[in-house]
Amino acid sequence: MQALMEFFAQQPLWLQSLIGLVLLALASLTVNYVLKHVILRVLAPYLDTKTKTSDKAAAWLATAAPLLVISRGIRLVPNLPEEVYTVITNVAQALIVVSIAMGVVKALTYANELYERLPRSRNRPIKGFVQVVKILVLCGAAIVMISVLIDESPFLLLSGLGAITAVLLLVFKDTILSLVASVQLTSNDMLRVGDWITMPSMDADGDVIDISLHTVKVQNFDKTITTIPTHRLVSDAFQNWRGMAESGGRRIKRSITIDQNSVCFLSDEQVLGLKKFRILKPYLAAKRDEIKNWNTRELSSEEAVPVNARRLTNLGTMRAYMQAYISWHPQIGDDFLMMVRQLPSGPQGVPLEIYCFTNTTAWEQYEGIQADIFDHLIAILPEFGLRVFQEPTGGDFAALVRGA
Repeated sequence: MQALMEFFAQQPLWLQSLIGLVLLALASLTVNYVLKHVILRVLAPYLDTKTKTSDKAAAWLATAAPLLVISRGIRLVPNLPEEVYTVITNVAQALIVVSIAMGVVKALTYANELYERLPRSRNRPIKGFVQVVKILVLCGAAIVMISVLIDESPFLLLSGLGAITAVLLLVFKDTILSLVASVQLTSNDMLRVGDWITMPSMDADGDVIDISLHTVKVQNFDKTITTIPTHRLVSDAFQNWRGMAESGGRRIKRSITIDQNSVCFLSDEQVLGLKKFRILKPYLAAKRDEIKNWNTRELSSEEAVPVNARRLTNLGTMRAYMQAYISWHPQIGDDFLMMVRQLPSGPQGVPLEIYCFTNTTAWEQYEGIQADIFDHLIAILPEFGLRVFQEPTGGDFAALVRGA
């Protein structure tokens, strides 16, 4: 070793510096190789095998070690100008700050991944808050890195931030708005991943697939992706269908428009013919007794003429049939509100509206149940002497011309 030192001292100054730099580079590369290709590989089986984020976080943190060797060992290289020592030391320390900050950022990402594996993460996502912490870590790292490069205290830079607060607020306006919106959305449980939402102002109608600090991604039913700024979900109105999904039933609210010219009183023969409908028998029996008792009680023998008496109508009987039909239907939920109501008549006829809930929320099954119900009701209208109102078509006018 003494001979080696004497040989090194006999070399030119530039060669001594070159040898020192080469040895320093070899030392840092050796430390880097040992940490990343030996120690991390040994520890790999003990790291999370479901993700690569933990590996990246460890790799970034391991990068700080060879940079630390350079920042501390550069002073051992002889015959370099003081400015070179300062520049290399400051750059190495700045890179150490970057590697540690990136390691922390990756660790935060991994922590969010671990949280998303928990069942409660669907109700309380923390991705937005994790992104805020990442921004704070990166901003702090940027301040420290600049202070290291210019060889000044970071508090000196922080003292100057007061003068540019307005500029920072303007630059980070969207981030601040999104942060406040994220807190409101999470604390009030207004939105979760997997929720079906409708937001006409943003042309969004589909399932929420991602909630982050700045944006919420919605996959529409046509498989397109709508990106909504997070703060718009607080400032603008949107409809969340989660309550429907959790209730287990989906509402049917649709009407059949009856031609008013087909509405009439039922004759005794027609009432007798309607008794063949099993689900109408209780209604007809109860209504017959009610009407008979009223007519007997309220009308004298001279007034007991059809124009004064109460009688069944085909429209009212059809409404009773619709009520009985949805009450009987096996795919209509019994635990929900269920009714048939007559809406105000208009130029398009008299609407009879069904209001009930299916016992499933699956879209395809819901549409099938709804279609089957109205297929049956429209087809059975002639049994009551009723017609569906329909605007005249070209075929109607052509038949009229041929008849003329």
